[in-house]
Amino acid sequence: MTKVFISFLFSLFLLTSIPVGSAAEVTAHNYKPEKTVEAVKKIIPRWHEAVGTVQPKTDVRVEARVTGRVHKVLVRPGDRVSAGDPLIELDNRASEIRMQRARQNVDSAVSSVGQAREALSSAKARFSKTESTYRRMKALHDKNVVTTEELEQDETSYLQAKAMLAQAEDALDEAKSRLEEARKGAQEATIIAGYTTITAQEDGIIAKRKAEPGDLALPGKELLTLQTGGSLRLEAMIREGLISKVHIGDKLPVVISALGTQGNIEGIVEEIEPLADPVTRTFMAKARIPVEPGLYPGMFGRLYIPIEKTETVLIPEKAVIRVGQLETVMVKSGSDWQQIFIRTGRIYKGMVEVLSGLSGGEIIGIGGGPL
Repeated sequence: MTKVFISFLFSLFLLTSIPVGSAAEVTAHNYKPEKTVEAVKKIIPRWHEAVGTVQPKTDVRVEARVTGRVHKVLVRPGDRVSAGDPLIELDNRASEIRMQRARQNVDSAVSSVGQAREALSSAKARFSKTESTYRRMKALHDKNVVTTEELEQDETSYLQAKAMLAQAEDALDEAKSRLEEARKGAQEATIIAGYTTITAQEDGIIAKRKAEPGDLALPGKELLTLQTGGSLRLEAMIREGLISKVHIGDKLPVVISALGTQGNIEGIVEEIEPLADPVTRTFMAKARIPVEPGLYPGMFGRLYIPIEKTETVLIPEKAVIRVGQLETVMVKSGSDWQQIFIRTGRIYKGMVEVLSGLSGGEIIGIGGGPL
């Protein structure tokens, strides 16, 4: 701590001792650095900052399929849910009554089918008996054993039994149809009753809650917003002069300022809207970004688009001495050290861009202080 404080006083002394109008460098005969590095020239890209907003890749509107009053809301924003988890319960009293009636209709239809089958069995027995009698009497009539009047009586009984058999068969078919309709009605009532409990269709996180107990739920009315897919996007607006430099699949730097150093991440361009906003003359580009702790939809972010590549001088950020708005570095000059005023630009992974003051190849001192 003492060493750093002495170094700071030494730098401050050098800066405050420069008279107005003097050269932007000071010779320090008694300076000794902790280590030295070389100012290097590198080809780096120039970037354009396209501002945007973090958005979920997929938002699901949770809605009711039936009309009903909200009885319970089982989740809150930020809750993580799995597919099938209950989210909202609607008042199910009306659907329960409907299910009871449907089950009663099924029971009644089953009973009707049983009765129709018994009637059909009786009609078949009578038909079989009258048919046998009619055929026997017809054979005897052909042999002139019985009279025509006796044959006609048996034939009448036979035809009546045949007609009653047909009616019994029709009655059974009708009873079966009613049973099928009753079963479909019961199935429909069961499905509707199931709709009174609204469940998550996919895994995700509850993003918004728009319903409270007592609210009326209607088909088409959003009750919750579920963020699914497990990934986020930065939706950035790119001016029309740069849209040709961005392509699907490009990997571009993304900075989320709210996350600090953890917000420097990589985005992959997944979508570019081909229609420009006529007011701002910008295009919407959507870059997929990884899910990071503390990263939420709605946060501000920047998408960096490479414009051109230029040669620049880079030095370690630790080599820059800052006092107020002034920036200096210690540069070796022969056997001595000089404090040179510089102007810095962007930071690249611990290296800072020097816009003026250095030309590359200089030996830079880091740390240290007076002998």
